[in-house]
Amino acid sequence: MAIAGSRSPPCWALRTQLLLTLWVFSFAGEACKEVILNVPSTLEADKIIGRVNLKECLRSADQFRLSDPDFRVLDDGSVYTARAVVLSDEKRSFTIWLSDTKTQTQREIPVLLEHRKQVLKKRHSRETVLRRAKRRWAPIPCSMQENSLGPFPLFLQQVQSDAAQNYTVFYSISGRGVDQEPLNLFFIERDTGNLYCTRPVDREEYDVFDLIAYASTADGYSADLPLPLPIKVEDENDNYPVFTEAVYNFEVPESSRLGTVVGTVCATDRDEPDTMHTRLRYSILEQNPRSPGLFSVHPNTGVITTVSHYMDREVVDKYTLIVKVQDMDGQFFGLISTSTCLITVQDSNDNAPTFRQNAYETSVEENAYNVEILRIPIDDKDLINSANWKANFTILKGNENGRFKITTDPATNEGVLCVVKPLNYEEHRQVILEIGVNNEVQFTRDVASRVPTMNRALVTVHVKDQDEGPECNPPAQYVEIKENSAVGSKVNGYKAYDPETKNSNGLRYKKLHDPKEWVSIEEISGVLTISKALDREVMTPRNDLYNITVMAIDQDGRSCTGTLAVNIEDVNDNAPQILQDYLVVCKPKMRHTDISAMDPDAPVNGPPFQFKLANPSPEVNRIWTLSQVNDTAARLSYHKNAEVQEYTIPITVKDRAGQSTTKILRVNLCDCTHPSQCLVRSRSAGIALGKWAILAILLGIALLFSVLLTLVCGVVTAQKGKKFPEDLAQQNLIISNTEAPGDDRVCSANGFTTQTANNSSQGFCGTMGSGMRNGGQETMEMMKGHQTLDSCRVAGHHHTLDSCRGGHMETDNCRHTYSEWYSFTQPRLGEKLHACNQNEEHIPSQDYVLTYNYEGRGSPAGSVGCCSEKQEEEGLDFLNNLEPKFLTLAETCTKR
Repeated sequence: MAIAGSRSPPCWALRTQLLLTLWVFSFAGEACKEVILNVPSTLEADKIIGRVNLKECLRSADQFRLSDPDFRVLDDGSVYTARAVVLSDEKRSFTIWLSDTKTQTQREIPVLLEHRKQVLKKRHSRETVLRRAKRRWAPIPCSMQENSLGPFPLFLQQVQSDAAQNYTVFYSISGRGVDQEPLNLFFIERDTGNLYCTRPVDREEYDVFDLIAYASTADGYSADLPLPLPIKVEDENDNYPVFTEAVYNFEVPESSRLGTVVGTVCATDRDEPDTMHTRLRYSILEQNPRSPGLFSVHPNTGVITTVSHYMDREVVDKYTLIVKVQDMDGQFFGLISTSTCLITVQDSNDNAPTFRQNAYETSVEENAYNVEILRIPIDDKDLINSANWKANFTILKGNENGRFKITTDPATNEGVLCVVKPLNYEEHRQVILEIGVNNEVQFTRDVASRVPTMNRALVTVHVKDQDEGPECNPPAQYVEIKENSAVGSKVNGYKAYDPETKNSNGLRYKKLHDPKEWVSIEEISGVLTISKALDREVMTPRNDLYNITVMAIDQDGRSCTGTLAVNIEDVNDNAPQILQDYLVVCKPKMRHTDISAMDPDAPVNGPPFQFKLANPSPEVNRIWTLSQVNDTAARLSYHKNAEVQEYTIPITVKDRAGQSTTKILRVNLCDCTHPSQCLVRSRSAGIALGKWAILAILLGIALLFSVLLTLVCGVVTAQKGKKFPEDLAQQNLIISNTEAPGDDRVCSANGFTTQTANNSSQGFCGTMGSGMRNGGQETMEMMKGHQTLDSCRVAGHHHTLDSCRGGHMETDNCRHTYSEWYSFTQPRLGEKLHACNQNEEHIPSQDYVLTYNYEGRGSPAGSVGCCSEKQEEEGLDFLNNLEPKFLTLAETCTKR
């Protein structure tokens, strides 16, 4: 039978299923009394089927488990179905295991479910068969007053089940107040269902008791589902409202407007919310000082505000309020509590500082400065040491020259008047100042409209006369002097004056500083005398003034110092100068090169410059042209047919005033792609020459080798019976500026035939050294039909004179007499040796060419000549019979 109001407890069902899943007992507990429950053959899910007294079996049990997952049990012993169950054999049994985890005690209760028809004993003598019909519990609203005076036990109500009309039903309850704290507060009569309370209850501690009522038959069958039975405790106004703080502290500016919020008070009441017991109302009981009333409190919110604008911190700086709160919406029978509010009035700048008098007088010595002359006190009623109290002084009038300064003493708040620049009695015997004062912060808006924000006072400063020294005024005086002024010329000097007499009588002058010592100063008049020639160009910077420091001294020894600034006027005493000395022009990549000039004179005597070639040679005039580029530069260009060599070009440059100078410019027209290539080549050649030393050595060796070839040729000719011309050796000058002959010439054994690089025989004896003039190397020319060895250099090969003439020629054609050869070589060799024996300053140098002497056999010095690389098969054995001087040279010519 379905009972209205039944419901399943899903939390306990979940708990039971978890316990059934997780707990497995390994041993059986002690069995309690078997419980038999009569149930229908078909059981619905989540329906109670009876109750089991768990406490009777094990009172301390805290965990429960069933052996049959189709059922679950609650803590109160109620047994529910977990799902729909059908009793097929009209009997079913399971076991409830009880466990105490603290004492490890276990018990078990066997439960037997039986399906049978049971005849219940009626209240009357007639017995009928049990019939299930739809029943419900009567709706029983229940409440009780807190703090009830009894009598106790106090009857609350009667619980009745509809099943009691036909069956004998017993009632029971559970929940907080019965078997939970507070214990034994409620109980129910088993037979009648009357519910009682045993003692007073405080609603603020327990506002409602949720009890559960049960109705069951004598055999334990539940006639109805458990009935929730809430018992509400009715509130009584037994709690006073309480303020959140015993003392409140608030602050409010004294210049606050009407309605300014000062603070908020708040109270709480433990009685039931939203009732008259907790409806609070605020009010002010007392204000101290009492008059005038400045504050009010909102009755519902507790917000305290100002109700007057006459608050003045200088009169009252603190107020005390006694605030009351009353429940029952402020009715006379409501409960009352009070609290104290301390309100501090904050200072505002509502009082202007004032001078104690309107005029002040003071005095000061003239020429005194950085001295205090007056202290001005003021009065201010605002809070001491606050920004509203601190004064700010200003000099409004009379300080146009900035001679005075006024500050505030932070300790006394006085104005301190000082003189910061000297005063002159002769100019001002007294000065009247207007002083103003206000505060560091601005006045409040209301006060500013009523009271002037700045107080004013007059200060008269009397200047005392003092005997002063000379005055250098202005400190710097200017004078102009031409730089070519004659020594002894006089120029006006510095002039100081006595401030008392306003003239310079009786003053003496002395020069303190003259950077170049160009002038002297006369002691009485102060006139300058030029003692040295002035040169504007030596000054740095040149356009700056030449400053001379002068001291003026009176008869009492007092002095002042001034500066005489001399402007030295420029004179065109410097010609422009070309900046370049040596230029490299790469042909044909560079078609021109630029030259520039500068003039140390002033711009009036400087650019624009005029450039021109100064009496150039016909060759230079034919090849080179000069054109103007700008005021300070010109462009030097060459013609296409110009030969690659170094040129010497004279150039004249003239400034706008006609001052000119000429400079010889060396221009190297070089076959290169970048000027640095020619510069590197020039440096390499200079290093190879060794400052003429190697050239002198080679010339000496060439001379010796010429004599040696003459002797060799004579011996061979004598042996073969051929007549060798005596002047053959004298007619050929071997020229070499290298330490080895080129591989294009080889001396034959007979001394007549010379082999060139292309194996062409020439009827000429001996070889020609490298006759090159390139990169700074110099060669010695041999005049032979007005041709030089330089003209014989073609494509890197060195040729003899006859090869330069384009064919074979007879030996006799290139011969000269001995006298011609001697007259040609001796003067030139002497000049070269003399030049090589001196350094760049033309002082005899000992590390150049020295006299050759015999060094002995095996000398490490050795010698250099065309035979240094000759092979043994060339037949040089005859050299073993030479004189001792040539023995070392011959050994060198024989390759070991």
